[in-house]
Amino acid sequence: MADSKEIFDRLKQDHDKHRELLDKILQTSGETDERKTLFEELTKELKGHAAAEEQALYSTMLRKPPTTDETRHSVAEHHELDEALNDLAATDMSEGGWLTKFKTFDHDYRHHIEEEEDEHFPDFAKHLTEEDMEHMRTVFERRKKEEKAEAEITPEKKEDAKE
Repeated sequence: MADSKEIFDRLKQDHDKHRELLDKILQTSGETDERKTLFEELTKELKGHAAAEEQALYSTMLRKPPTTDETRHSVAEHHELDEALNDLAATDMSEGGWLTKFKTFDHDYRHHIEEEEDEHFPDFAKHLTEEDMEHMRTVFERRKKEEKAEAEITPEKKEDAKE
């Protein structure tokens, strides 16, 4: 087993940044420039992080049978969270319904990252080699930068999303 603390600390750094953005958005009200800017930043951060995490961490963990179920669970949650972000982008920020949806998203996302940090990461660490660690370090940083740069706000109501 390799020292996996580094990659998981890096992922947690992103999670901490996401928590800060969520907190800042919760302090805004209505359709303000601040809320729009923060939501756009959050969306690009989350989409870039999720794509890079899937390509670096989860692609590695799928090759390790003991972690397949946890990996699939997290990737499925990424898809659900992406749909929720798209639904928020398609909802008028000036309506009370937006904040209600955002609070649900906030709860679901925090649950997701706490589950990753408290349950999945410790389980995953038991199965990683030094080669896995090097691969994940390299792939995550490169893909995060590329994915975040390409990430877009894609408004789509949840009921219109394709499964």
